[in-house]
Amino acid sequence: MRFKRKVGLSPIDYLIRWRMLLAGDRLSNTRQSIAAIASSLGYETESAFGAAFKRTMGCSPRQYSRSDKRSGLAVAEGA
Repeated sequence: MRFKRKVGLSPIDYLIRWRMLLAGDRLSNTRQSIAAIASSLGYETESAFGAAFKRTMGCSPRQYSRSDKRSGLAVAEGA
């Protein structure tokens, strides 16, 4: 409870958000595949990663990598 009061998110929600921000950065700044990014962030499948990314960032990883990255980051920061 102390963590949530200080940060505004539960520990697991904070971790997921952090992972998705890392993923967004990698999608924007590297040529890594979505599968490689998913694996590097601890997801066993690309589909599990894609679902978590979409829930957090508001679009799929593929859409994010093709669009203006700042709009996705604004969604994540407001979460």
